[in-house]
Amino acid sequence: MKAFLILEDGTVFEGTHFGADKEIISEIVFNTSMAGYLEVLTDPSYAGQAVCMTYPLIGNYGVCYEDMESRKAWPDGFIVRELSKIPSNFRCDCSLQDFLTEQGVPGIAGIDTRQLTRILREKGTMNGCITTNENYNLDELIPKMKAYTTGKVVEKVTCDKKYTVSGSKDLSENGPVSGMAVFDKASYEAGKREMRPSMVTALNGKGLKVALMDFGAKKNIITSLAQRGCDVTVYPANTPASEILADNPDGIMLSNGPGDPKDCGPIIDEVRKLYESDVTIFAICLGHQLMALATGADTHKLKYGHRGGNHPVKDLSNGRVYISSQNHGYVVDTDNLSSDIAVPAFINVNDGTNEGLKYTGKNIFTVQFHPEACPGPQDSGYLFDRFIKMMKKEEI
Repeated sequence: MKAFLILEDGTVFEGTHFGADKEIISEIVFNTSMAGYLEVLTDPSYAGQAVCMTYPLIGNYGVCYEDMESRKAWPDGFIVRELSKIPSNFRCDCSLQDFLTEQGVPGIAGIDTRQLTRILREKGTMNGCITTNENYNLDELIPKMKAYTTGKVVEKVTCDKKYTVSGSKDLSENGPVSGMAVFDKASYEAGKREMRPSMVTALNGKGLKVALMDFGAKKNIITSLAQRGCDVTVYPANTPASEILADNPDGIMLSNGPGDPKDCGPIIDEVRKLYESDVTIFAICLGHQLMALATGADTHKLKYGHRGGNHPVKDLSNGRVYISSQNHGYVVDTDNLSSDIAVPAFINVNDGTNEGLKYTGKNIFTVQFHPEACPGPQDSGYLFDRFIKMMKKEEI
């Protein structure tokens, strides 16, 4: 079946339909990862967007539910150059085509994704439409596309109620621990979308309690903490700071998430209260932006964002450069950032934008990139160890 990707500037790409049979209007973004399309699809940070994969062949290893980063696929649409319809992998549970059909996500294949990426880089991220209607009317579609906004998507992706993942219960010094979970195929097919415990090795965070604010948290953030022996309690995004602080955590993690950080007004107010406490805080991506806004800084939208597993960032504390996984369209402005509040801790080597902050006089640091990776390199996983040392009041 023919399908069409139409951009708000009137550009039309003709390709082949796959996935769910429906028309969508969304923000079109591109991801430069060479692998990990399932992790991209199940990253809640893509809620409200349609994703173009720049790597030319997608779907060749199918879908393995254990690799999902959340309970479902979040993008509105999926755009690829060539779709592999016959996956080859011993871990494969189903094809990408079947997965997207089941998830209600429409896709378009067979278009020139290099040309699409160049348009988005030169003109900036724009909205678009994926449709199978050959009689589409540009005059009607373009105003609708231009009017589209992602809206308050954090409310859609956060958990319904708080829950705990134990990383240290009944744990010998170096023994196994029932840590973060993976998605079980049987329960997935039964419609439960539940997770089962996986065995991991506890490290130096045994017994530490971490409160994780779920703004769209990826599974591997919890995994990274549980693997280090931390007990992680996950809270819905709208949880009052007073409730979190009343549970007396050793540290607070502010997660990644989708959308414009300035749409999270009430959440920013609560983050300010967390900042004013003496609890150690580590924030990732959207959490990094929310903490900046809560302390008087500003954010702005990038021309086309940073999305992929190959972005170099420099740690200003030691001068080392790490290759990072990223997924964001907004960044923190540091031009008017007061050093009394925070100082830059990381910068993007490609464009010099801020990639992290260290808060002055506080046990708080934040990063724009994803140290938990998945997909992507694990170069910056050491930041979870830094967080644990900070919770334990050790020198870093």
